[in-house]
Amino acid sequence: MPRKGRNSLSEKVYRSLLRDLSAGVIVPSERLAEERLADIYGVSRTPVREALARLLADGLLERHADGLYPYRPRLDQLADLFELRIILEARGIQRVIAGNSTHDLVAIQRELDLWRTRLADPPDPGPELVVADEQFHATLLAAAGNASLVEALATVHARVRPLRALDVPAADRIATMTTEHIRIAEHLLAGELDTALVALLAHITGSRDHVLARARQALAFTRLGQAVRD
Repeated sequence: MPRKGRNSLSEKVYRSLLRDLSAGVIVPSERLAEERLADIYGVSRTPVREALARLLADGLLERHADGLYPYRPRLDQLADLFELRIILEARGIQRVIAGNSTHDLVAIQRELDLWRTRLADPPDPGPELVVADEQFHATLLAAAGNASLVEALATVHARVRPLRALDVPAADRIATMTTEHIRIAEHLLAGELDTALVALLAHITGSRDHVLARARQALAFTRLGQAVRD
């Protein structure tokens, strides 16, 4: 019984840390001290230590000389993560094209209906929009029938999510994303798989270019800020 309780607490802390890392509640430059996190989540250090070990194994934390910190990708790592995302998501459609699977059209239709609603009533920018975007892509990949591909995509999303959550998109970008989601889903439902694949790859490539450009801009402003003082 005690073991079950400890595992339950560890899972709870893991989920709480994952949520706070993804939402940017935890500052990327903040050292994740066990004592402080135990106070925040109202638990002992043991479930915190276990949760941190899981997050480290997930690739969402990195170890420095003085302890654990949130994972912060370099620009080249960001590009690599998007390359992996392209491979994973493209494979979902490719396996259907090859006849190795069939799409779950009900799941795709459900996402299409959601994004048509969002086109009429645009969502606010923020973490919830990022999660909705991830859900669209995860659903499309899951609809192709390979759960392992979906698990790998979830890891990619988790590593990029903190950066995306802090980047507030303009209304025109939200509209573009929504329109592209609708177009991809419509092609899939119509059985136009080759066209859907081209549209999906263009969509992810556009997202990659935007994220990399914003990251470069942020780095430039950081360097500029370091050159002046009050």
